[in-house]
Amino acid sequence: MAVQKNRKSPSKRGMRRSHDRLSGPTLSEELSTGETHRRHHVSAEGFYRGRQVVELAPEVEAEDED
Repeated sequence: MAVQKNRKSPSKRGMRRSHDRLSGPTLSEELSTGETHRRHHVSAEGFYRGRQVVELAPEVEAEDED
């Protein structure tokens, strides 16, 4: 098993950990609709970079069964 020869200082430990923290998702605004979505992902309306790439099915309203 590997054992370190010298103890790491708090400064060196902090420098090593500086890239460990995860950042939140970066958000973009869609050009055509103006809605906010994650970068490099299709928006909820099916748009990507100003073009509609996913055709959404029309929503069906549920009828009350009384």
